[in-house]
Amino acid sequence: MSIKKVALLTAGGLAPCLSSAVGALIAEYSKVAPEVEMIAYRNGYRGLLLGDSITITPEIRSQVHLLHAFGGSPIGNSRVKLTNIEDCVTRGLVSPGQDPQQVAAEQLIRDGVDVLHTIGGDDTNTAAAGLASYLATNNYGLGVVGLPKTVDNDVYPIAQSLGAWTAADEGAHHFSNIVSEHTSSPKMLIVHEVMGRHCGWLTAATAVAYRKLLDETSWIPELGVARQNREVHAVYVPELEIDLVAEAKRLSSVMQDVGNINIFISEGAGVDSIVAEMKSRGEEIPLDPFGHVKIDKINPGAWFADQFAPMVGAEKVLVQKSGYYSRSAPANAKDQALIKEFAVVAVQSALAGISGLVGQDEDQANVIRACEFDRVAGAKPFNTEQTWFAELLSEIDQPKGSAVNH
Repeated sequence: MSIKKVALLTAGGLAPCLSSAVGALIAEYSKVAPEVEMIAYRNGYRGLLLGDSITITPEIRSQVHLLHAFGGSPIGNSRVKLTNIEDCVTRGLVSPGQDPQQVAAEQLIRDGVDVLHTIGGDDTNTAAAGLASYLATNNYGLGVVGLPKTVDNDVYPIAQSLGAWTAADEGAHHFSNIVSEHTSSPKMLIVHEVMGRHCGWLTAATAVAYRKLLDETSWIPELGVARQNREVHAVYVPELEIDLVAEAKRLSSVMQDVGNINIFISEGAGVDSIVAEMKSRGEEIPLDPFGHVKIDKINPGAWFADQFAPMVGAEKVLVQKSGYYSRSAPANAKDQALIKEFAVVAVQSALAGISGLVGQDEDQANVIRACEFDRVAGAKPFNTEQTWFAELLSEIDQPKGSAVNH
């Protein structure tokens, strides 16, 4: 396949990899196929539908290494579902009667694009899968090559999503400051709400990263500066049932012995209970264009704290979310290395005429390849049977609990 021009877009929520991924793709093309023209659509699929793009000039190519120092996306993001025609019409992205997928395909043709690189999470890449299918079915002859971005690390069949490692480290640093709030009041309950709608990987990984910071700290227990007050006392993820009564009994002892409690909870761990309660009151459930519950509107961490605080004897409660802090960070060295590996394979795949989502294929011994789009899906659950997670629960003396059937 002869490629003359490629386009990039980033979409969905932020993750600590977007800026580096854009830079890595531009750098790789400049290295192995400098003759290929490049454009970037502003604000994800929104820019594609509106024909709003940036030309990647030689001046930009010479400076893309600077992107590794930044969080966010240099070309902007948005949440647009191409198959949600009503939403696209309402937002003025297409006219009534138009098919957003056709509008996107025809814009790519007008722009002379041979391959579209999408950088995003499950929604972005399932949208890319749908677009790739539409292009093939209608004989447009364009390729789509995606990169997996999500702090939740929950995309099938990808073993490790870009940005997730960084998000865990940043969430740990965030809590390393927040935890000091326990000194502001006796019998304090601190709830650290971590991103993860369906998947608890980030919550667990953040707890592990935070406890490594504790391992590196010197303490003065005689003066009250002790690890036990800053320890993680509970980790709750969507994949495991939370027995509030049993946990309240366990943590009441922690409150009595230690004087405070620190809980890490995935934002999705309590959503089903909250939604059920809202429905019982006849309240409207806030949804995004993809049909997901708007978690920021229902505040799972606060709901959980309200239920839990009186049961553990907390005199003061603090709920803190590390999501926006961690997802907006620049990629760390470990993620940057993975991003560069993925970018190399993404460009190779594009030049070879292979469409798919590039990542470590769990079904093929984690080989980095362009995974077929019909295998791509979101909401991959965290495997709570992994040794490192069992060790975490054991070290903080928390029962594993029972699995939740989703």
